Amino acid sequence: MAFPAKQKDQSPFVAARKVGEVISFVRNDHEVIGKIDKILENSVIVQITKDDAEAIGVPSDRTVVSHKNYHVFE
Repeated sequence: MAFPAKQKDQSPFVAARKVGEVISFVRNDHEVIGKIDKILENSVIVQITKDDAEAIGVPSDRTVVSHKNYHVFE
């Protein structure tokens, strides 16, 4: 028997996020700018350029960023 997941209250910052928003974050002393691809409970999946992926040492053009570690471009 499976139990339903308990719903947590989202912060206003997380609730305001939208797919396609442009954000910036710093990883390995490199500032990266990307678009939100998917919003998760504690983080977002961000699409970045291949050049930025190489600069921060990730094998893909997508990476996970905690809600605590990015800023939204207005």
